[in-house]
Amino acid sequence: MRLSSFIRPACSAHSSNRYAAFKPVFIVWLIGMGSLSMQAQAATTTSNNINNSRDFSPTADLDLISLYGDDVPVNNGTNNLSNTDDMLNAADQTDDWIDNAPDTNALVDESDYINTDIPEEVAQVSLNAISPETLKTFVSVVDLVRRQYVDAVNDEALFSNAMSGMLTKLDSHAEFLDAEAYENLRAFTEGDVGDIGLKAIYQPKVGYWVITEVITDSPADKKGIAVGDYLHQIDEFKLDEDRQSHDIEQLLTGIAGTKVDVVTSKAGRRKHTTTLQRNNNHPQTIETRLEDGIAIIKLPAFQNNSREKILQSLIALEAPVSGILLDLRDNPGGVLTSAVKVASLFMTDTDVAQVKSRHSELRTLSTQGTAVLKPLPVIILQNRYSASASEVLASSLQTQKRATIIGEVSYGKGSVQSVIPLNDEQAVKLTVAHYLTATGNKIDKIGVQPDVTLSGSESTWERQALDLLHQQVRSSGIRFVQKETLKEGAAEKKPAIGRRS
Repeated sequence: MRLSSFIRPACSAHSSNRYAAFKPVFIVWLIGMGSLSMQAQAATTTSNNINNSRDFSPTADLDLISLYGDDVPVNNGTNNLSNTDDMLNAADQTDDWIDNAPDTNALVDESDYINTDIPEEVAQVSLNAISPETLKTFVSVVDLVRRQYVDAVNDEALFSNAMSGMLTKLDSHAEFLDAEAYENLRAFTEGDVGDIGLKAIYQPKVGYWVITEVITDSPADKKGIAVGDYLHQIDEFKLDEDRQSHDIEQLLTGIAGTKVDVVTSKAGRRKHTTTLQRNNNHPQTIETRLEDGIAIIKLPAFQNNSREKILQSLIALEAPVSGILLDLRDNPGGVLTSAVKVASLFMTDTDVAQVKSRHSELRTLSTQGTAVLKPLPVIILQNRYSASASEVLASSLQTQKRATIIGEVSYGKGSVQSVIPLNDEQAVKLTVAHYLTATGNKIDKIGVQPDVTLSGSESTWERQALDLLHQQVRSSGIRFVQKETLKEGAAEKKPAIGRRS
């Protein structure tokens, strides 16, 4: 391999289409830990009853949810707040930065907004500024691998690995996304989560976690992980007898398309680290059930349609709701603007978080529109795996004394990742900003401190939260109903939202 042929594309400074490969297709802001569980438990009502079909072309069926237009006439004692069809229209009023900038949680063509050209100060740097020895070493390593590695490896794979290594060395959240990972991440914004397709249990007789199930053709299966192998470590978390099965599952499950490192061995022999993508996808559900007038909402992640799904699940209860228990345990985060929209259910004209990027001033994200759930008392349940968007929501409601936070200190992840497409099949996930609480407090590596700390088995936490919430209930509640509209002389049910006390 000649050095000149290797670096020639980077030297074509005057080519008219030198940046054509970097035209973006869409961008989405994520603030997810990416390595946490979205495990769902059986529930009375889930959002699976709602049509989740989706055309995955970049600009089709966008979930742009308006928080405005909630004034409707009173009919038969029911105050119909708004029509879900209306809520799916983009907000057309500008009152803060979210509306001033393109909607970053949607699959849209942002080529006019995102400048992916090489900055002038970088473009003008001569290749001579890079040590010739560094270039020579890099090319020598590529050539050595091609000739000497035990298996044949093509240049495409080597360069892909080089790009992945460059990004992952920046921080644990940066990634080069190939076609499969890119599609999985797009799927996540619309409702999918992923795992690597294995299960494990702790066996005291051998003193190790032992893999008991490997799904055929799953990421784990394709990398040769088998039933009976020992599972020693997941990312930086070493596994011992003090871990629970729930811990293992939540560490292996997370945002679809993200990567996880697992350390395994064959019956205690030499340990081996394998990097796997969470490509065993399955739909996420927002589970809602009613207990003594309290709506218990299990929100596993923040996605484009989370706000709508929460409202739809409350309609499906078909009973008055006197309080909200929002369970954010194991929620790793997700789409940034989704957390703001969920906060807008509970608060009006309120700051939610601050975002600081490298090239812009501090920006404040605020709620928009009518807070449908404002009359109801709220408790948020969190644990050490609640991260990112979960912490944005919890900290904002806590700061405004809108909710009581109970559980344990959250994870403490305060960075924002942007998914920037390189072409139709590849993208880069890059850390582009940090976020703070609405009052400017740091969350990264600190977390959100609960108002009430819980310990012991998490199986008891929900009951403790319900007992505390019942003490805050002051009314008989709000009933969320479907609104019937007339079309061509016939009654037709539409998925609208109303309420009555």
